[in-house]
Amino acid sequence: MVNGAPNSSELYVVFVSTTVFLVFLVGFIIYFIVLYQKRQVQNKAEREGLEANFKQEFLKARLEMQEQTFAHVSRELHDNVNQVLSFVKLNLAMINDVPEPQQTKLNENRDLIAQVITDLRDLSKSLSFEHITKQGLVKTIENEVNKLNKSGLIEANLIIKGDTYPLGEQRELVLFRILQEVVNNTTKHSGATHLNICLEYIPESFNLTIGDDGVGFSASSLDHSRGSGLMNIEHRAAVIGAVAKIDSSPGKGCTVNVNLNLLQQKISLH
Repeated sequence: MVNGAPNSSELYVVFVSTTVFLVFLVGFIIYFIVLYQKRQVQNKAEREGLEANFKQEFLKARLEMQEQTFAHVSRELHDNVNQVLSFVKLNLAMINDVPEPQQTKLNENRDLIAQVITDLRDLSKSLSFEHITKQGLVKTIENEVNKLNKSGLIEANLIIKGDTYPLGEQRELVLFRILQEVVNNTTKHSGATHLNICLEYIPESFNLTIGDDGVGFSASSLDHSRGSGLMNIEHRAAVIGAVAKIDSSPGKGCTVNVNLNLLQQKISLH
């Protein structure tokens, strides 16, 4: 330093020190911003994960309650209603000393009761978790198709592609409930005469496709009951890790596809 003025070496040191400090400060600010953004993204992902888990658990709980209700109704139909009807049928069979016209009517009523008993037995089986898991998905759907064809409501056709394999009790139950929801919507609203059901078994993947030749619909024209039914299909599929796609337009029927990617689910478990 000469006469109190800093020399060039001192200025250089000050300049370098100031530059290093500014670089460090800028770097710290950038690091803090990046860290903050990373933490924000992480927090958002955690919130979304918690929300997804909560939604998944909520859907599972709701489906479990529905299955408990179905099981209760199934037992009531089997243990109580069917027994009462069987008793009425037996009493009618014991009435013999009546004129021919009345006897004919009695026989017709007895036949009608017998048909109701059979229909209730089939309904009870379709509601029973134990029956569905015992029969398996393919056999249960075959029974449903036969029941539809007997009813005369619609002509149903079942196609099975690939070599069948078990999907797990819970998955098969949910897939069958989805089928029931689609059939219910189809018979009530579509005006369809034909219903095609396809089970496609591919290694590590499964597709359930249900299509009808009904009037179709646009999403904006759906009433509350039908719209909620379609939402139930999507929600049920999500519970087992499947994706449901619903394709329809006015005059072109409706197709529901449920894809279950088993390979993707295996990878997500590791």
